Amino acid sequence: MDKVWLNRYPEDVPAEITPDQYPSLVEMFEQSAQKYADQTAFINMGQVMTFRKLEERSRAFAAYLQNELKLKKGDRVAVMMPNLLQYPIALFGILRAGCVAVNVNPLYTPRELEHQLNDAGAKAIVIVSNFAHTLESIVKNTGVEHVILTRLGDQLSRPKGTLVNFVVKYVKKMVPKYDLPHAISLRSALRKGRRMQYVKPFMSGDDTAFLQYTGGTTGVAKGAILTHRNMLANVMQAKAAYGPVLTEGRELVVTALPLYHVFALTVNCLLFIEMGGQSLLITNPRDIPTFVKELQRYPFTAITGVNTLFNALLNNEDFSKLDFSNLRLSVGGGMAVQRAVAEKWQATTGNYLLEGYGLTECSPLVAAYPYDLVEYNGSIGLPVPSTEVRLVDDEGNVVGNDQVGELQVRGPQVMKGYWQRPDDTKDILTEDGWLSTGDIVRFDQDGFLHIVDRKKDMILVSGFNVYPNEIEDVVALHGKVLEVAAIGVPHHVSGEIVKVCVVKRDSTLTRDDLIAHCREHLTGYKVPKLVEFRDELPKTNVGKILRRALREELDQKQEQSAEKAAEPQA
Repeated sequence: MDKVWLNRYPEDVPAEITPDQYPSLVEMFEQSAQKYADQTAFINMGQVMTFRKLEERSRAFAAYLQNELKLKKGDRVAVMMPNLLQYPIALFGILRAGCVAVNVNPLYTPRELEHQLNDAGAKAIVIVSNFAHTLESIVKNTGVEHVILTRLGDQLSRPKGTLVNFVVKYVKKMVPKYDLPHAISLRSALRKGRRMQYVKPFMSGDDTAFLQYTGGTTGVAKGAILTHRNMLANVMQAKAAYGPVLTEGRELVVTALPLYHVFALTVNCLLFIEMGGQSLLITNPRDIPTFVKELQRYPFTAITGVNTLFNALLNNEDFSKLDFSNLRLSVGGGMAVQRAVAEKWQATTGNYLLEGYGLTECSPLVAAYPYDLVEYNGSIGLPVPSTEVRLVDDEGNVVGNDQVGELQVRGPQVMKGYWQRPDDTKDILTEDGWLSTGDIVRFDQDGFLHIVDRKKDMILVSGFNVYPNEIEDVVALHGKVLEVAAIGVPHHVSGEIVKVCVVKRDSTLTRDDLIAHCREHLTGYKVPKLVEFRDELPKTNVGKILRRALREELDQKQEQSAEKAAEPQA
């Protein structure tokens, strides 16, 4: 295809990138650690960690994994924690040992955690004590042999760390009781690792770096196999798109999105490591007043987030009083950026909010707004360098750019496939490398991509994927439920919320009963916010429930409400 859209990028954005600039993420990290040794790499709760310290601690952890735990190249190690200094130490230690990092959402329920640990075949897990009780309840049902525990304050200075750990456990009571008698502390692991020999394994770009879990097109979470080359390619693509406004060794990026989310992992962590930048880790971005106070302390030059985060910041009075004179790059990802938020962000900060589009299976960046964009245009941007895109119809035939079709992507950032799921891989990835995104897209005359609809039934809540099959499976577990269908409903704050349409088995079933049941089995953002009881659900001739019909019905109701509101009042 003619890459006409690349002509719209500024001249200093290359049409192609070199994904093999580094043999592996380990080489990239070690070169940056040497080049920027005494510069700050990460900041968290006022504590600074230089590239040198990160190199020393991650090397110690890698040595511990190799020598004490006897982990081999390719073994999977899970990481379950929010944004803390411990995260990059664990992450780069895992990669330097030749192991595969498996990012885990700390808010997972026991059921969700058990599935992911078993599916990945994780042999070890690094986990914050706040969530140890979740692990305790299911660890015996998994193949996890080693548990490495850390507390929130363990990488802070001794006085501050002691205080933070005390307050978190005894004042705020954020650490439920747990019993993991064979667990070792991360502190102990690092102490032992410093006295052990680290042997750098041979790694190539084709080696797996991450099993990054996603629902894919449907159903239960699947592990996207992201190789070192996939991730390096996406780092270089992000650097090509955003690099012209950034200066190597001089940037400070605000990292409020969790690093276990692939967008923050690639852009905030890996890209800024490669460029010698600093990353300000925000452990609890939901506490907006404390978050804003943290921003007051640092001359940040870049910030990434989801639409809901930017909106929350803009609605805080103190945020508008910050000094934005150093801010050069604001990127929204994970969910659509709303026009009102983009325009208010520009008015408040003097900086344009650039939208990025991607999916886990693409490491994740596929498209980005050009950094010189002067106004919001409602698109998801332009394909990043070295990325081919095309539109196909329902039969898989390529359609012209003046038509609407499902977006397919091909490039060096596209995953190898789903972990141990060849049939699911074939469903989404063609033999010649085209990945089906599930998004129905059109191109405008300037080559910008516009999402028309989602082919997938996926629901997007505040940037997190929610899959109807999972919600329906949990709701159906309730003894008083006969049938259920889950759909997404537009919401002005979170983009979408989950709605379930339920046919009762027992007439005594209430909304509160159902919500309480879901809270036991689902992470908070997956819990349905709307419950509608029905006598029956729309179905196909073979009895398959039609979610599409429920969405169309919802759209009709919204149109009728809008028309009624527009009628002149008597």
